[in-house]
Order: sequence, then structure tokens, then C-alpha cells
Amino acid sequence: MNDIHETIKDIKSKFRLFMNGTVSQSLRDKGMKYKVIFGIEYPRLKEIASAYKPDHALAQALWKEDIRECKIMAGMLQPAETFYPEIAEMWMDDMSCPELAEYTVMTLFQRLPYASEVVFRWIADDREYFRLCGFLLMTRLLANNLKLDERAEAEFTDQAFAAVEGDSAWIKRAASASLCKLALQSRMQAKKMMKLLGPLQKSEKPEVAAAAREIKNEIEYSL
Repeated sequence: MNDIHETIKDIKSKFRLFMNGTVSQSLRDKGMKYKVIFGIEYPRLKEIASAYKPDHALAQALWKEDIRECKIMAGMLQPAETFYPEIAEMWMDDMSCPELAEYTVMTLFQRLPYASEVVFRWIADDREYFRLCGFLLMTRLLANNLKLDERAEAEFTDQAFAAVEGDSAWIKRAASASLCKLALQSRMQAKKMMKLLGPLQKSEKPEVAAAAREIKNEIEYSL
């Protein structure tokens, strides 16, 4: 435990070297409520993390720190093979900003051996960060050529369209991105998605119609 404590002290000393007060204040102005925000951007954090060996205990200790950069780095240093589903759920319960969800999905969740098994449970969950992480994860899995059978595809699109019509801007954006990734797997999928988007483009809610048009435009642009 002393070794972990010393390693975290060493990591924090490097954070202080690269702290950016302007970025830190900007992130606080956007609503981030960490005790400490060093304002270090992702490429620099990745560079700092590369000096340390992935370690379960270290990653868990970093996550417990109420420091933005520690939590982001936790996902970089957590070995996927010891990150069990119940720990993933504890991390999502502890999230309080979309940025952390995005980085954690990118650095860790997409590497999990059970990612394709939990993603449907997460997108159907009532908890905000479970759904957000679920759609972010689905986007990455589809980008990596995850193939959905007919039943799984129907379940996913039902959840995603419900999210597009929902109130959370972050979940709406993540769901839209995942729908685009599914559509871009083939021209047949693109045609099918365009047909499904038809009713949404005529929605009486301007924000829903706008989101549907954005998805349609993104698909057309990327084909």
C-alpha cells in the first residue's frame, strides 16, 4: 500500500508540472465539481501514464481520488482482465461528468472482454451514466465491426431512438453517434436506418427532428 501511496504522490507531482489554470477554470465553469482540476489535456495525461505499469490496485486508488486527472488516468492503468462488471458499475455510479464517461469508455470499457455482453444492459438502464456509457461503448464496438443479429439490432435501435427523443443532451448525442456507426456498416444498413429516421424527422419536437436530420446528414456525408 505504501508503494501505491508513493506512486500516486509521484503522479501528482508530475500533474503539478503541467497544470493549466486557464483550462482548469474553464472546466469548472462548465460544471465539473472535482476537488482538484489540474487542467491537463488528454495527450499529456497519456504521456504521463505511459511511465507507469498497468496495475489494478493503483488504478483503483487513483479512481478514489477526487481529482479529474487521477480518475481519467485510472482508466488508462486499469488492466481489463481484473476489471469485473461489478467494479464497472461502481465506477459508473461514481461518475459526475460526461467527459469522464467518454474517456473511461475509450481507455478501458471498450477493452473489456465482456463489453458486448453488458452494453445492452447498460443502454437499457435508468441511471444516466449507465446509459451514457452504454451508448458510448456501443459506438466503439460498432466501429470495431461488432455485428448485431436481427433481435439485438431491434433492441438497440429501440433504445437508441428512445434516447434521441429523451431529455439528456449527452445521451442523445451518444445514441445518435451509435446509430450512425450501425448505419455505416453497410449500404443495406444505411438504407434501413434512413427509413427508420423518417418519422423522427417529422417529430413535433424541434430538437428531435433536428437530431434526426443530423444523423441522416452524417450518414449521407460518410457514405
